Amino acid sequence: MFLKLLSECHGVAGDEVDVSKLIKDYLKESVDEFKYDSLGNLIAVKGKDKKGPKVMLSAHMDEVGLMVTSIESNGLLKFKPVGGLDVRVLVSKPVVVGPDNIKGVIGAKPIHLQQPTERRNALGYSQLYIDIGASSKEEAMEVVEIGNYVSFDTKFSQINDKLCKGKAFDDRVGCYILAEILKKEYPFPVYGAFTVQEEVGLRGATVAAYNVDPDLAIVLEGTSASDVPESEEHRYSTKMGYGPALSIMDASIIVQKNLLKDIVKVAEENNIDYQFRQTAVGGNDAGKIRLTKDGVDTFTISMPCRYIHSPVSFLNLEDVKKGITLVDKILEKIDQGGVING
Repeated sequence: MFLKLLSECHGVAGDEVDVSKLIKDYLKESVDEFKYDSLGNLIAVKGKDKKGPKVMLSAHMDEVGLMVTSIESNGLLKFKPVGGLDVRVLVSKPVVVGPDNIKGVIGAKPIHLQQPTERRNALGYSQLYIDIGASSKEEAMEVVEIGNYVSFDTKFSQINDKLCKGKAFDDRVGCYILAEILKKEYPFPVYGAFTVQEEVGLRGATVAAYNVDPDLAIVLEGTSASDVPESEEHRYSTKMGYGPALSIMDASIIVQKNLLKDIVKVAEENNIDYQFRQTAVGGNDAGKIRLTKDGVDTFTISMPCRYIHSPVSFLNLEDVKKGITLVDKILEKIDQGGVING
């Protein structure tokens, strides 16, 4: 399953090359050409000579992770986060370090050696380290170096026929949906933008959208699912199993009302389950794409994920299937003269 390959591929923000290669190989028989820009965005072009509106579908390749900042005399690695991470979930997690994927574990002082006051407080980055089994700085420096990226070493697996676990569903699930859409045929030009560095400031989308200059952009994302204990229902962002989530607004964009109504109409006409993303915090590539040049009609379709931005997340595969169907039906509607300039 291509989603498994995407999830297990390592590509912390700023180091998305392996993800890009994986996607390019998967789509090499399905698109007309590939383009790269200086940031590393991968643009898959399909139907570039066709008439009609230019539609860009965007999903970011990068994931949150870590970077080695120093190597201690005892061979342990100190690190800092790349992107938004909750430091409280990092202890004892397996990781891989650097281009050679050196295996390690995030460690801390054992609980037996902690003072009672230490046990009451969450550990910070200064108290954590990565153990790769080296006994000295010199030994560690034979296989890693300062500046190496660190990714979680989480294996993808299915929990049951609907639920799967893995890392980096934000936003490898968006990359998966985009790749499946690019295997289909549409009578107008479609540009698949697999962007970089979303997790550290929406950087790739800024450049990609400027270069593509689309008439319409659809951002495919992973977003937080809040249907867990101690989360009040009226404060849920999304719920797993209730279909793809449509954003109304967040910290980076307010979606045009007519455009959102058109998307809802497509979902309802085709009996596709959907939900609204009910929180307005955070942002994604849509915020930058919307502001490109004279402005681009832009909206986001997100897949609900539990435990997002952590070493392991949950995803509902039925939501993903419905997401692919919704995007396909939206593109069909564009061919019929709907959605754009709605």
